Amino acid sequence: MGRVRSKSDLPTKICPVCQRPFTWRKKWQDCWEDVKYCSERCRRRRSEASKGLGTGD
Repeated sequence: MGRVRSKSDLPTKICPVCQRPFTWRKKWQDCWEDVKYCSERCRRRRSEASKGLGTGD
């Protein structure tokens, strides 16, 4: 049948690693609440991004 939603109507989140918005994908339909990162690359780099946080001079 036809599409239920247009691409502009899909939910979005901001990736905590690269700070870019990413949109819902069909493969995430059952786990969208648990998705945090836009890509596998950002998921792997999550520890690198958190190392720079909270460190003083």
